[in-house]
Amino acid sequence: MADVSTPAQTSAPADESSEPAGPPWSTLPTHRHWLQAERDRLLRFHEHHAFDAAVGFAPLDVAGSPIRRAPRDLYLNARLVHCFAIEHLLGRPGAAAIAQHGLRALQTVFHDTEHGGWFAAVNPDGTPADTSKSAYGHAFVVLAAASATQAGLVGGRVLLDEALATIDDHLWREDEGAVIDSCHRDWTIAEPEYRGQNANMHLTEAYMAAAEATDDHQLRRRAEGIATKLINHHAREWQWRVPEHFDQDWNVVPSFNIDRPHDQFRPYGALVGHWFEWARLVLALHQLPNSRVPWAQEAAIGLFQRGVTDGWDPTNGGIVYSTDFTGRVINADRMHWAIAEGVGAAVFLAAATDDPQYEHWYRTFWDEIEHHLIDRRLGSWLHQTGPDGSFKGDTWPGKPDLYHAWQATLYACANPSVGLAEAARTGRMH
Repeated sequence: MADVSTPAQTSAPADESSEPAGPPWSTLPTHRHWLQAERDRLLRFHEHHAFDAAVGFAPLDVAGSPIRRAPRDLYLNARLVHCFAIEHLLGRPGAAAIAQHGLRALQTVFHDTEHGGWFAAVNPDGTPADTSKSAYGHAFVVLAAASATQAGLVGGRVLLDEALATIDDHLWREDEGAVIDSCHRDWTIAEPEYRGQNANMHLTEAYMAAAEATDDHQLRRRAEGIATKLINHHAREWQWRVPEHFDQDWNVVPSFNIDRPHDQFRPYGALVGHWFEWARLVLALHQLPNSRVPWAQEAAIGLFQRGVTDGWDPTNGGIVYSTDFTGRVINADRMHWAIAEGVGAAVFLAAATDDPQYEHWYRTFWDEIEHHLIDRRLGSWLHQTGPDGSFKGDTWPGKPDLYHAWQATLYACANPSVGLAEAARTGRMH
């Protein structure tokens, strides 16, 4: 169990030489009880600390206390709406009120009544702190609204329709089959020569959720198109190391931000956690009716294998943050979200292939999380640690929001053929 005051014990190297003993963990009532307990612990932490009565959700310091004077980020607010909307579907008392609180913030203080869309951040008093319009943040508004719609929350469908229309009007480029990365408040393009994969990856996730909430098949096709562009073309070309940064013609720019390997959203290199995230997403796309991604399983296997080959530290354990395009480690720090996405990829690949190596990695990842990331003393998970397991916070200070860790506790319990909200809504969460 991680403790921010001392370096954590190092992990033994993973061993894939033998088939994991016993039945798959995901089938065991004892493991499901552990997952449920961890999910409940995460939720209680955020119910008590992230809910702010004034404006949206406050970021949390390392002790879990709200940083009340800090701006509220659009993406964080939207992600918590998504989580608590699904928890309402799963029967958690009080979750609907928390999700509705976040929805009100999206409908009011985050919303730009003059130019449309949503501010990237607002101050605690509700005034804009960052008036830019990011595709990344807008993708999470779509995800939040889709989950709220499926949960039957007031205003969810209206918000979803507006968010989808806003992306269509200002961010989506039909000729590129993707979104541009950011705009100024008045929707003039902020960086005309830059394209990024991160916003488009999360828009893929959001479009899939929105398609389930609205039964709009065109949204599924858009998600498939983004995935084909970024994974079947670019990632395949780069030996399944997913390029992060592109120019306006979608040429890879491998040296982008070479002097900023610790940047929060646009670091130099390739981010191992995104390879796992995409593995899960393309397998989910392949499950959709009349899927047009026949390459998905091959890609998911390639992405996962590249992730554990380049990203897993066999000496200390853990997933490194970033590598270059030869597999050389750029940033050896561990980010909680990367291994959380490894959990999801392992679950989906285990279901798709019956290959025992994915059960091995599923167990290995949860062991690593338990020993090095779960903070039993202060709550939640550590956001960032060094290779020796010691607490760090230079890239991601404070405690993370629910999104990645909470979803990791649900992947083994949900039907992989549908999204989490749809699984909860239709009783396919077991």
